[in-house]
Amino acid sequence: MVSLAVVSLVALIIVIIVSCISTRNIGVMALGVALIIGHYLGGIKVDEILKGYPTSLFIMLAGTTFLFAIAQINGTLEKVTKYVIKGIRGNVALLPLLLFLIALVIGAAGPGPTVTAALMAPTVMLLAKELDVNPLLLAVMAGNGGHAGGMSPIAIGGIITTGLTAKLGLTDVATVIWLNNVLVHFGTSVVAFFVFGGMKLVRSQKKGESSVLANLRVEPFTREQNITLMGLIVYIVAVIGFKMDIGLGAFLVGMVLIFLKVADEDKAIKAMPWGAILMVTGVTVMITLMTKVGGIDLFAALIAIFSTTSTISLVTGFVSGLISAFASTTGVILPTFIPMAPILLQKVGASPAELLPLISAIVSCGFVVDMSPLSTSGAIYLANAHASADKSKLFKNLLIWGVSMSVVGAIIAWVAFSLLRIP
Repeated sequence: MVSLAVVSLVALIIVIIVSCISTRNIGVMALGVALIIGHYLGGIKVDEILKGYPTSLFIMLAGTTFLFAIAQINGTLEKVTKYVIKGIRGNVALLPLLLFLIALVIGAAGPGPTVTAALMAPTVMLLAKELDVNPLLLAVMAGNGGHAGGMSPIAIGGIITTGLTAKLGLTDVATVIWLNNVLVHFGTSVVAFFVFGGMKLVRSQKKGESSVLANLRVEPFTREQNITLMGLIVYIVAVIGFKMDIGLGAFLVGMVLIFLKVADEDKAIKAMPWGAILMVTGVTVMITLMTKVGGIDLFAALIAIFSTTSTISLVTGFVSGLISAFASTTGVILPTFIPMAPILLQKVGASPAELLPLISAIVSCGFVVDMSPLSTSGAIYLANAHASADKSKLFKNLLIWGVSMSVVGAIIAWVAFSLLRIP
């Protein structure tokens, strides 16, 4: 008779595949499958299954996305982006690096990669057209910056990872994992700079390029936007400097901003990424159940077949990256692979000291492929390409870049975290 572990693993693979080839929310599927496998096949009480629902993670995700939805719908984040870009004063050669840094800061401040991409893509792709710069260069640099920032302790990816690593006994590692993620994304961005024509910008400053940036029109901040900006600064300082709870603190600041009438509350709630929140929490329920019935242990054993103590982070990084190029990093990769990390190390006989390097590889490799047009960020930049651009060619090139990063990212992460032991 087929064991419940095998059934649960097959079910996980099926829901991942379905989420890759369709628009179906993997969180919804995961919750339904958890009921079938856990209750109807395994005889586990529904109350026990629901204990796997990450309530604290839900509060953190809902709170932060509510706060930054306010800043998004009233135009605060978009205006900050344009002001910083205007500050380049026409030096086009610095534009790719500047876009990376702007996206990193915005993503790290809380919104995460998807919101950062939505804010930056229209301006970035327009600049590529106006300055006659390879759109792949600017899109990848900005996209990588957003993904690098998306693992900060107050961003969605960082919040998810902090919750998952805490269950593994790892505390106070959020900043280390974030900086490791920044390192991998900076490394791949250097590759993109040379591959997509960055040196051409360094060698030649064309006439008219500086005027396009210098003459970028940005309206002054409104009263509502100034208040919102102050609220975000207070929130970030309180979380980092005074250890305020990330989720409840975000609701507190958001509540104050709503009372000050800086944005419409209903619009802010509707702008929250409910699909992503359901996706992450739903998959977490299924992964928790799989851990109980042995499915995750079986998945780890399959990966371990192709790994050794010295290559486990390389192989796992590649697998997580390849899957992420077609699926969600926050919704699939993080809740699936991070809980599996200790089991993987045990399967290949690696030291528990390798846990942080392995998790860093999983996280960074999961995000670094997300400029694939089949991932959200890549799709946003593709959708915002100028009307005159060849979108079929851009789609193909973004796909090639995204998939290739599953290899390049895994190698960079393996060398940096396992061989050179950074940090």
